[in-house]
Amino acid sequence: MGDSERTHYEVTASRVSPKRTRVDTGDAEFVVGKDVNPVEYFLGSVLACLNSTGTMVARDMDIDIESLEATVEGDLNYATYRGEEVEDRAGLQGLEVTLSIETEGDADLDAWLTSVKERCPVTDNVENETGLGVTLD
Repeated sequence: MGDSERTHYEVTASRVSPKRTRVDTGDAEFVVGKDVNPVEYFLGSVLACLNSTGTMVARDMDIDIESLEATVEGDLNYATYRGEEVEDRAGLQGLEVTLSIETEGDADLDAWLTSVKERCPVTDNVENETGLGVTLD
């Protein structure tokens, strides 16, 4: 079987302003809210992980990807964020991802997509409940 060792992630953040947060991954630093809001970063992470996972799956299946384009769409009602009484929860109400892939030869893209969906860590966190603890220090 595969390597069962987990990789630990720890990312820290500091408030720059009411809408900007500096994030430090240990290896890199970026500011959320300067050019891209947190929801857009999240959506971009979904697509980036699908690209990365899709590339690994293609390698494992001997598929040569010539191009891969991806789009993600979702609706969010900011009323909850603003503290207004609404029925919608605070987060995205659902996501729809469209992948357009060009490959060399006759690749089994249905099998490829099934494996990508099974192996992608970010989309796994979207589709399955991941516990979240938030505490004050």
